[in-house]
Amino acid sequence: MGTLRNIALTVHELEVGEFYWVLMEGSDHQMEDCMPYVALEASCTPYGSYSDALVAGVAALRKMFGKDGPRT
Repeated sequence: MGTLRNIALTVHELEVGEFYWVLMEGSDHQMEDCMPYVALEASCTPYGSYSDALVAGVAALRKMFGKDGPRT
């Protein structure tokens, strides 16, 4: 089984009441006191609530990486 990748899920409210999920991956780029992330995929259409966008983001994560998670 491969190494687990560092994937993060966040939700952005770009307009009031419009929520988008974003999947990001931790970068190997060295920075002092922080870990930079690079966007992998994001929703194209907004969700009406934070929780709806979050659930959709988890579904996208599972679809993208399967039951074993994001492994290399």
